[in-house]
Amino acid sequence: MTKLALLVGIDQYESDDFDDLTCCVADAQAMNEMLSRHGPPAEGVAGGKNYTTRLITSSGNRRISADFLRDSVDQLMHHPMGDGDVLFYFSGHGLANERGGFLVTQDGTRETPGYPMADLLKAANSSRNSSVVIILDCCNSGEIGNIADDDGLNQVSIGPNVTILAASGATQKSAEQWDHSLFTQYLLEALDGGAADVRGEVSAAAVYAYAEQALGPWDQRPVYKSYARKLSPIRRCAAAVPDSTLARLTEWFPTEDSVYKLDKSYEPEEKDYAIEAHVKIFDQLKKLRNARLLDGENGEQLYFAAIHEKTVHLTPQGKLYWKRARRGDF
Repeated sequence: MTKLALLVGIDQYESDDFDDLTCCVADAQAMNEMLSRHGPPAEGVAGGKNYTTRLITSSGNRRISADFLRDSVDQLMHHPMGDGDVLFYFSGHGLANERGGFLVTQDGTRETPGYPMADLLKAANSSRNSSVVIILDCCNSGEIGNIADDDGLNQVSIGPNVTILAASGATQKSAEQWDHSLFTQYLLEALDGGAADVRGEVSAAAVYAYAEQALGPWDQRPVYKSYARKLSPIRRCAAAVPDSTLARLTEWFPTEDSVYKLDKSYEPEEKDYAIEAHVKIFDQLKKLRNARLLDGENGEQLYFAAIHEKTVHLTPQGKLYWKRARRGDF
C-alpha cells in the first residue's frame, strides 16, 4: 500500500501582518523524521519504512505561496499511485475571519491570508485514498470543517476516511515553546510510543487522546474530527505483546471467561518441578500480565499463582484481544 506524507513548516513571513515564528520548521523536520520510519521493533533493530515523505519548509529554496501549497496538497490527495494512506501536516500561522480559516502562507496578508482550510478539506474529501489524516499545528486550526448553518451554529463537513487533528479550537491560539510548538511536542511523544497500543500501533485517535490528556484545562484544547471507518495505524513502535502470543489466547483460554491453571512446573526457579514447555508459556503469560491483558486469581502475582497452584484470567482488555484472536487478526 502506498503511504505518502506532506509536511510543511513556515517560520518566515513576508508581510508585516505576521510575525516570524521560531519552531515551525523544526516541527516539520522532526515530524518528517518521525513518520518516515516506524519505531525500532526491538533494541538495536532499525524501524522499517513508513511514509514516503515530502518536506517543505520556509528555510528551503522554494517560496511557500498559497498557490504552491494548494498544488502540493492536490498532488498529495490525488496522487496517481492508487489507493493508499496519505497524511498532511502543517506548522505555521493560522487565521480565522468571516470567510473561514486559513493556513497562512509566506505571501499571506490580513486581506489574503493564504490557503483556505475549506479548500484543504475539499481536497481531502475528494481523495480516493483509504485514509487521509490532516494534522494542523496553528492558531484557529479547529476551524477546519466548520460550516455555520442558518442559525449560526457550526456543523462539521468531513468526508469518508478523513481524520483531522487540530492543535487548538476555532478561536484559540496555539503555543510555541522551546524546540517545538507545544502541540507538536506532544505529537512526537505520542508517535514515539506514548500512544502505542499493546501491538505497538499508534492511531490518530490515540495521538489525540495523548495530547488531550497532556494539555491542561487552561491550555489550548486540541480538536479531533473524523469520519474514519477504521483506525489505521500511522506509526508502529515496539509491541508490548507480540502477535504470536496474542494468537494463542484462544488456545490457553477456550472462552473469554476461562481460567488457566498454573502450578510449580511453570516457574523456572522451581528446578525440581519446572517443565520447559510450561516455562515458555509462563514467559508469554507474563507479557500479557505486564500489558494488563491478564491477571492472577485475586490479583495475585504470577510467581505466587504458580507456587500456590492458582489460576489466571483475562482482564476486560484481554477479552478484547481474545475476540480479535478468535477472529484471526493475529
